[in-house]
Amino acid sequence: MTDTATTSKLIQGRTGDWEIVMGLEIHAQVASNAKLFSGAAVGFGAGPNEQVSLIDAGFPGMLPTLNKHCVEQAVRTGLGLNAAINRKSQFDRKNYFYPDLPQGYQISQLYFPIVGEGVVEVEAEDGSFFNVGIERLHLEQDAGKLIHDLSPTESYVDLNRAGTALMEIVSRPDIRSPEEAVAYVKKIRTILIYLGTCDGDMEKGNLRADVNVSVCRAGNYEKFKATGDFSHLGTRCEIKNVNSFRFISQAINYEARRQIEILEDGGKIDQETRLYDPTAGETRSMRSKEEANDYRYFPDPDLLPLELEQAWIDAIKADLPELPDAKRRRLMADYGLSQYDAVVLISEQAKADYFEAAAKGRDAKLVANWVTNELSARLAADHLDFSQSPLPAAHVAELVALIEEGVISSKIAKEVFDHVWSGEGSPRQVVEARGLVQVNDTGAIEKAVDEIIAANPDKAAAVAEKPQALGWFVGQVMKATGGKANPASVNDILKAKLGL
Repeated sequence: MTDTATTSKLIQGRTGDWEIVMGLEIHAQVASNAKLFSGAAVGFGAGPNEQVSLIDAGFPGMLPTLNKHCVEQAVRTGLGLNAAINRKSQFDRKNYFYPDLPQGYQISQLYFPIVGEGVVEVEAEDGSFFNVGIERLHLEQDAGKLIHDLSPTESYVDLNRAGTALMEIVSRPDIRSPEEAVAYVKKIRTILIYLGTCDGDMEKGNLRADVNVSVCRAGNYEKFKATGDFSHLGTRCEIKNVNSFRFISQAINYEARRQIEILEDGGKIDQETRLYDPTAGETRSMRSKEEANDYRYFPDPDLLPLELEQAWIDAIKADLPELPDAKRRRLMADYGLSQYDAVVLISEQAKADYFEAAAKGRDAKLVANWVTNELSARLAADHLDFSQSPLPAAHVAELVALIEEGVISSKIAKEVFDHVWSGEGSPRQVVEARGLVQVNDTGAIEKAVDEIIAANPDKAAAVAEKPQALGWFVGQVMKATGGKANPASVNDILKAKLGL
């Protein structure tokens, strides 16, 4: 059976239709002041190698000490993802050599991660929802950074990032299109920010995604879902460290087309790790894909297995904030908002909080419109977020109150907003200082209407046959009154005078 949703996920090739199947590994830097196994500071902008302990630098005999706060942040995240918290977990050594990994191994969790299976509900662009299964979340160290552009003959190593705590969130292969992949990463990012476990700053690399992309013939994904047999799916390639929503979408589109072209030409897909080059708009081979045994994983001998008390997990759970899904449902129930408005508002915690502060006792739909349209656009133009808004929520509430009271029209409100944004005072102060009060005097409006009708008898006569021409008269009256006439009164008086 092929429904509309399935059809939209198909890619047309020369020899038939194909489907994309994806799983994502999101690497989120844990919000913490210290690293996972050392007391070295964590922060962006420090000078090269200024935040490095002897442990991070791989000095012999240095023993790791687990940061309890990072463990708590991982548990909070797991609870926020509706995932199982494993009371017993273990750290493993993942052995490989790279110049920015001085220890010669990365401490990670392969066999017994701290968080098990969960599920995340994601909003699609069309307003529908789809679920993405979470396979696991594990804690691991980040590596350092190699810098290649300071010298034509040498590479430089900055170990500030080495040892920083990461949460790797691994999804099931439940993602079926570039749009779904972007929506999923946005949802995970929003949840993490609500929880306070990662700041979600993709520009600084604090949240990035490895995207596993494969293609299969139309209908094979359904067979995989029914049987769990991965042989129905194609060979996957992993695109490493994609750090923007736009690049995620572009990388998937390119990689899916690349794989389809190879398969349709009779070739086969090599399982490999690739990088996305945003300048060229293409993915490039980085290395053949290693299996777990290539890394010679074994339990880290310097770290005991991690055992969590249920009471501690329960205390963390009791301290969780209201999460995006719960907030969306509450905004719809308490304020009568549409699903679309609620989803837009909860996309940023600060935006949702701002709306609620402004909506108390006001027309919630009108407040939502001002917050998500005019104010959002102005903040974006000035590169500000809602937590930095120069306009307090009380000003938006006051602006909406003036509209509700009939003091100003919606059109005048936009002018008032501009003056308030420029720092001229509150909405009421601007209205009074600039004389922007709406004209509700029906006598004054009627006088303007009479004058315009008298000056345009032909147009007035034509309105009876073409009622939509009334809009021209409304515009003329508003122009004559400096945009201050009450639009409802203008319409009523015009209809009476023109016999509509």
